[in-house]
Amino acid sequence: MRIITGKARGVRLETLDGLNTRPTSERSKEAVFSALQFEIADRVVLDLFSGSGQMGLEAASRGAARVYLVDKSREAFKIITGNIEKTRLGDVCVAKNEDSISFLKRYSGEKFGIVFLDPPYATNLIGEALKVILERDLLEEDGILVCESDRFDILDLEISKKCDIIKTMKHGVAHISVIKPNGAEEL
Repeated sequence: MRIITGKARGVRLETLDGLNTRPTSERSKEAVFSALQFEIADRVVLDLFSGSGQMGLEAASRGAARVYLVDKSREAFKIITGNIEKTRLGDVCVAKNEDSISFLKRYSGEKFGIVFLDPPYATNLIGEALKVILERDLLEEDGILVCESDRFDILDLEISKKCDIIKTMKHGVAHISVIKPNGAEEL
């Protein structure tokens, strides 16, 4: 894995060994950032269930104002902090070693412009995270949620009343859904 473009272009990132994490493929990451290319600059970004931090670090490299990288795994946190140092993006990145849902419930900073959600596939953590983000009004009015899952039907009835899936992509087993609040402009 590497940073595709921006300040840290070409920097190779470390990843966790083993099967506990599933890094977003280079192809998927390129497709996502191609869709978001004009949405990143000067925004606050959240990379929840961050793993190696590659999605948040790519956003930081492309000009995000602030990037939060959150993962509860101590091993992932070590990789994330190492990758922040390696990319020299520490001036805009904040790494948090805590449970993602707990982070959302206590967060009190600026609203997020972009949120990346890529939890373990066999969980309902996307739904839980979306519910807290919407209940606590943590997303900018024109904010973007990028969810990676093993299926496209990730929105429950309650959340689908508040959000629209505006773009879907499939790369291998990864199903990526780009979601915006109802009434927000398309990409």
